[in-house]
Amino acid sequence: MITLKNIHKRFGNTEVLKGIDIDIRQGEIIVIIGSSGTGKSTLLRCVNFLEQADEGHITIDDVRVDCQRHSKAEVLALRRKTGFVFQNYALFAHMTARQNIAEGLITVKGWKKEQALDKAQQILDDIGLGDKGEQYPASLSGGQQQRVGIGRAMALQPELLLFDEPTSALDPEWVGEVLNLMKKLATQHQTMLVVTHEMQFAKEVADKVIFMADGHIVEQGTPEQIFNDPQDIQLKKFLNQVGIE
Repeated sequence: MITLKNIHKRFGNTEVLKGIDIDIRQGEIIVIIGSSGTGKSTLLRCVNFLEQADEGHITIDDVRVDCQRHSKAEVLALRRKTGFVFQNYALFAHMTARQNIAEGLITVKGWKKEQALDKAQQILDDIGLGDKGEQYPASLSGGQQQRVGIGRAMALQPELLLFDEPTSALDPEWVGEVLNLMKKLATQHQTMLVVTHEMQFAKEVADKVIFMADGHIVEQGTPEQIFNDPQDIQLKKFLNQVGIE
């Protein structure tokens, strides 16, 4: 079980997250939707301390971290339970695709280099990029780079995979290949917390959809409830704006 409890985050005088509570069961896919600037990406970054929340607790399995009072060891233990997929790929430009995937296994897991590179090649094969292992990010398409980014996160076998708008930086022709890989992960019961503007993905893959507005969770439910029978006026307005009526 993964629990986010009473998460608050401020930037200066602006409160971006106003007491967020989320429970995620193992193998569950939670998709967060909402307009830009509502705190979705900030929440995701707080889960593994890319941003430090001002208050609240984060629990992943046996690791529980107080956002106000914690040790470096506790944060490291939490990060080891998560994998993060960034919207801008965040690959190391000076490393090949295979090296990018292997890097976390070497630095975080302490694997030997050859062992890590062998595992990275297995992952590349699994995500359909087996022939791209020796290519550098600059020679890969946006979709291929993002799939490598997902492969890098997968390599650590995290309890929770965090996706921060993984298709937002992609040209339209590359979106499908990334979403298909995420759908494949869903069939493998990978626990995922996904911030996305891809409503069709949310409809097809999510176990639960959360709608955020102004730093709050306004409404949550199954895809059927959220998209077919929305209750909150803000959610109804948002769905209308993105073309869902």
